[in-house]
Amino acid sequence: MRADTDAGGDVPERTAEPLRIVVVDDHPVFRMGMTALLGSLPGLSVVAEAESMETALTAARVRQPDVVVMDLHLGDHAPSGVVATRELLRVRPDTAVLVVTMLDDDDSVFAAMRAGARGYLLKGASPTEVERAVRAVANGEVILGPAVASRAVAHLTGGRSTGGGPNALPELTTREREVLDLVARGLDNLAISRRLMLSPKTVRNHLSNILAKLQAASRAEAIVRARQAGLGAD
Repeated sequence: MRADTDAGGDVPERTAEPLRIVVVDDHPVFRMGMTALLGSLPGLSVVAEAESMETALTAARVRQPDVVVMDLHLGDHAPSGVVATRELLRVRPDTAVLVVTMLDDDDSVFAAMRAGARGYLLKGASPTEVERAVRAVANGEVILGPAVASRAVAHLTGGRSTGGGPNALPELTTREREVLDLVARGLDNLAISRRLMLSPKTVRNHLSNILAKLQAASRAEAIVRARQAGLGAD
C-alpha cells in the first residue's frame, strides 16, 4: 500500500496539459527550427506545422491549438500573415497568435495587432524570449519584443520612425511618404509591397501620385527630392 493513500481515497493531482502550438511559416528551415525549439521546452507541444493560410486554418480547426506562432510573409502570391491571423481568430477566437517575423516596420506591427495578434517578435529573438512570449500570450498577456516595443513607444509619442519626420514633403500623405522613403532606400515595388503589406498595384498607384505631387519626371528624380527632404536615410 502507498504511504500517501489514506482511507479517504485522496484523488491524485492531475498533471497540467501542455500548451498546444501550431507553427506557421513558409520557410521550412525556420519552421523546423522553431518546432524543434518549442518541442524541447517543458509544458509545450507543437501539434502541427503549416506553410500557408489554408494549412494554418485547417490545423487550427483540427488540432485546436492554444498558441499559433505566425510569420507575416507566407509566400509572394499568398495571403499575408495579417490576413491569416484575422481568419484564424475568426475560426478559433480563443487561440493566442504570436507573430514571429522579419518585418519590423510600424505598419506591420500595428496591422498584426489590429488583426488580433497578442505578441510580436522579430526572428532574431533569443530562445528565451520566444519561450517567454509563447507562455505570456497563452496566459492572455500582450507582449512585444524590445525592438518592436521601442518602435511602438516612438509611434505613440509622435516619433514616427520614417526618415525626414512628418513635416517632410507636406504635400504627400503619410502613406506616400512611407512609400517614397522606401523607394529612396533602394527598395523595388515588390519589396515595398511586402514591407507595407500592400498590393503591388497599390504601390504603383502611390508612386504615380508621388510623381505627380512632386512634379517629378522619373523615379530617379523623386529619389533625389526624397533625399533632399531627409527621407531614405539609414
